[in-house]
Amino acid sequence: MHRRSRTALTVSAGLLAAAPLLTACGSQAHPGAAAVVGGERITVSTVQAQVADVREAQNSSDQAAQLTDQTGRLARAKLHGLILDRVLDRAAADAGVTVSPAEIQRMRTSVTANYNGEKGLRAAVLQERWLAPDQIDGFLREQIQITKLGHALGADPATPEGSKAIGEALTKASKALNVDVNPRYGAWDDQQIQLGDYKAPWISQVTKQAGEIPDAGA
Repeated sequence: MHRRSRTALTVSAGLLAAAPLLTACGSQAHPGAAAVVGGERITVSTVQAQVADVREAQNSSDQAAQLTDQTGRLARAKLHGLILDRVLDRAAADAGVTVSPAEIQRMRTSVTANYNGEKGLRAAVLQERWLAPDQIDGFLREQIQITKLGHALGADPATPEGSKAIGEALTKASKALNVDVNPRYGAWDDQQIQLGDYKAPWISQVTKQAGEIPDAGA
């Protein structure tokens, strides 16, 4: 059993959103787009590329059969994460929050140590977060963003009030971006900051002081 990181690996439970693997060709309004966020397209090919990276990593694992059997909802999970990235970026910008490459590297060094090295970290996030190796830094950046956003708002994410304040900031950012999702992938909920009918427990994850990485089925 991996020793759990004490860092803020929390909010992106939304990356584990559920849905069948889709190959949508885009809506009539936005051909080739899985979603349009803030007027910018997230293409179907971008979603598919992220899915392919995870599949490649899974197929290289000693637990390939088990991992691929558990990730039939991977396409929507990846689209959810791509939308959440943009919502977090907007909320962070509104609050004057920035994240530097050095901050990401420091967090990765800390997390890697808690997983007994890079190999342990990659195995853990592949199984529990459906992240390919080249997606880890993006995930860590989200964790730093949400922590710094809380600080900027004077909100403690370990309290219900703090979680509410952060949620309201993300909802405001989400509404401002006017998220438009290809119906084949579902619909975006500004209030819950989640895609389709997946009940993303991201707010509850913020309140976990231990910063555990939840299982993919959580």
